[in-house]
Amino acid sequence: MQNIKNVILDYGNVIFMIDFPRVRQAFIDLGIQHVDDFFAHHGQDSLFDSFDRGEITAAEFRNGVREKANKPDLTDEQIDHAWNSLLIGVPEGKHEIMEELNERYRMFLLSNNNEIHYTYCMNHIKEVYGVEDNEQFFEKTYYSHLAGLRKPDLAIFELVLKENNLKPSETLFVDDSPQHLEGAKQLGIHTALCTKEHPLEAIVEEFGLLK
Repeated sequence: MQNIKNVILDYGNVIFMIDFPRVRQAFIDLGIQHVDDFFAHHGQDSLFDSFDRGEITAAEFRNGVREKANKPDLTDEQIDHAWNSLLIGVPEGKHEIMEELNERYRMFLLSNNNEIHYTYCMNHIKEVYGVEDNEQFFEKTYYSHLAGLRKPDLAIFELVLKENNLKPSETLFVDDSPQHLEGAKQLGIHTALCTKEHPLEAIVEEFGLLK
């Protein structure tokens, strides 16, 4: 197929599985009104965007949730538990796929993330797989809360391309959010939508990445 030399992977639902209905119910249980306008796969309150970009601290994020729920007595633990409830884990075999890809391509991770989720995910893969972090699978990792930018803003894609001297025509970006793929497409990057029915393994086969 295309002359792919570089692969950029999203993290959530590409490598580390997440479940949006779980966090939806958790926020309802906290007392959040109009929860689908507050946080959903297709969009979210500006509080989450700011947290994803690292513009606010975890403490400020928790205070924002308390304000939205109109429950000033919510504990940090209650909020973190609800927010982390969407995080499932890395299925068996995903790390091995990344290791194989890393032997053949320049590999990069590009994730909309935040301080609370990042800590949970890194602790999880360490406890379950003995993996310290994702650095061993990639040439470089980009997390939105550390980069100060988030998908689908063109700036974060431009950052990855420029810092690593990548040609868009030789680069494949895999993500589970159509709106994020649109940002990459505008720069000429090849894209693939990762879904439950069409997971990373199927995309690797579709593009012939390990042949």
